[in-house]
Amino acid sequence: MGSFVGVWKGHAVDPETRHRGSSAGVLTALTTWLLESGKATRVAGAGADRDPRRTVPVSITTKEEALASAGSRYAPTATLSNPDIQLPGTAVVGKPCEISALKSYVINAKANGNRPSTPILLSFFCAGTPSAHATQRLIESLGIAKSTVPDSLWYRGRGWPGRFTVQLRDITRSVSYDESWGKVLGPATQWRCKVCPDGVGESADIAVADFWQSDDSGYPIFVETDGSSAVIARTIRGRDLLLEAVSEGIIDLEPIDINSLAAVQPLQVQRRTGLLARLTGSLLAGRRIPLFTGFSLAKIARRQPRLFLRIARGTYQRVRSAGS
Repeated sequence: MGSFVGVWKGHAVDPETRHRGSSAGVLTALTTWLLESGKATRVAGAGADRDPRRTVPVSITTKEEALASAGSRYAPTATLSNPDIQLPGTAVVGKPCEISALKSYVINAKANGNRPSTPILLSFFCAGTPSAHATQRLIESLGIAKSTVPDSLWYRGRGWPGRFTVQLRDITRSVSYDESWGKVLGPATQWRCKVCPDGVGESADIAVADFWQSDDSGYPIFVETDGSSAVIARTIRGRDLLLEAVSEGIIDLEPIDINSLAAVQPLQVQRRTGLLARLTGSLLAGRRIPLFTGFSLAKIARRQPRLFLRIARGTYQRVRSAGS
């Protein structure tokens, strides 16, 4: 689950914000509070384009804009292409890879004698970015023609976990999260996401995750209910911001044990546990692989040598078959 200085279960106090968010509206509530308190002049994030099938970088300056951007966007976008990120006073909500890149940039710039501002960094647990084609397949599976531009589209939120929903004039069609992510979007994530070492926002000040209810075997239960998030302070600054937001009635937090979060985030546990094996199998099959440091991948892999061999062998076979 990465390093942390505090971890809680929580939700946005404002009912509308909690309802609109993907899990419990915590990031949306924090975004609004940062703006209204003057701690940030704008928040760079992602939202729907005019054609809602596409996701684009956005700059948020009001609660209305924060609510409009609430909810997950399971499609490619480049948050860091937003030029407002270079302006003082900008906070950033981004995928773990984007937050890691931005933090590295700031560190390197300071090491070279420059003094860029260090933005407040907010992130979330990420299972990967699906292809934009997967969104289109979901739309067509609901009986909407490929050439039709929906009036609005959201992947999650407006309930928890929320449904993939498309609106077109007086027509509203939707499909459950388990069906949309589990059967269409999830399998369409790109290969680079499958070998990402950080799906948990380790470089952020604050990272937020779904805090699922689970069945007897520990697998998450995707039943519609009020949203609940795990909220992780990765830095002292993040912890101080969260506690201040609690004191001002913005979010409600209850301390939890980090192991309880790991128990309901099996994908993140499996990803980190098997990552070195997947990289090894890919390398042996002739594919170039990224180099990762600082994630204790070898130490984690040594705990389960048989699992390492099984995953490496399976990855090797899949990569070889794909290339033949």
